[in-house]
Amino acid sequence: MDLFGEALKDYQKGRYTEDLITFTSLEQEDILPLPHLFRSYENMPFLEQQALKLCRGKVLDVGCGAGSHSLYLQERGFSVTALDVSEGAVQVCRLRGVKNVVHGSIQEYSGTKFDTILLLMNGIGVAEKIQSLGSFLEHLKTLLQPGGQILTDSTDILYVFEEEDGSFRIPAMEDYYGELIFTVEYKGQKSKPFPWFYIDFTLLKDIAENQGFKCELICSGDHFDYLACLTINTY
Repeated sequence: MDLFGEALKDYQKGRYTEDLITFTSLEQEDILPLPHLFRSYENMPFLEQQALKLCRGKVLDVGCGAGSHSLYLQERGFSVTALDVSEGAVQVCRLRGVKNVVHGSIQEYSGTKFDTILLLMNGIGVAEKIQSLGSFLEHLKTLLQPGGQILTDSTDILYVFEEEDGSFRIPAMEDYYGELIFTVEYKGQKSKPFPWFYIDFTLLKDIAENQGFKCELICSGDHFDYLACLTINTY
């Protein structure tokens, strides 16, 4: 079931009656308002605005969703490829006017090189597990032009485990506290559970550097979130 895509199509076609609901293995429930996925640049979070300002050359927008980032860049003359595993998202991007949209996963994408790869809205979590992040970054290397960059945002969710005394209680069975299992609900239907992760900047930097990247902290947000830029280290 492509519940995410169905929700986007409903909103695009004027059938907006309810939002997406996300559930995580932390037993948290959150509302994902559909209008947020169709937002203009002015309504984007600060970190996303900063990422779009830093884009250069040919851009790959991974996990493009409704295409808001791609549209903004396209309108400013960038050559943008929007990529999403959701068929519904791809349809909506095309309806909204994104010129180059690809239906597929980033892990299987190849053949074209880019100056900027965007992984926004915690898009780096598409690697699914921290253990897979190194090989995922190696794959992204094959998609970068010389001097190319990866722009990604994420959040250190350690605060979720903070106790009243300032200590942290992290479940002993967890490999890394940022690894979660998500489920999406829309109009009474639930998706199959799928893995995703949030990653703190220090760990991202360590893994990226082990794969031959330079990892720079661009800026931090108001709630443990940050924007990072990865470039291939030429030594």
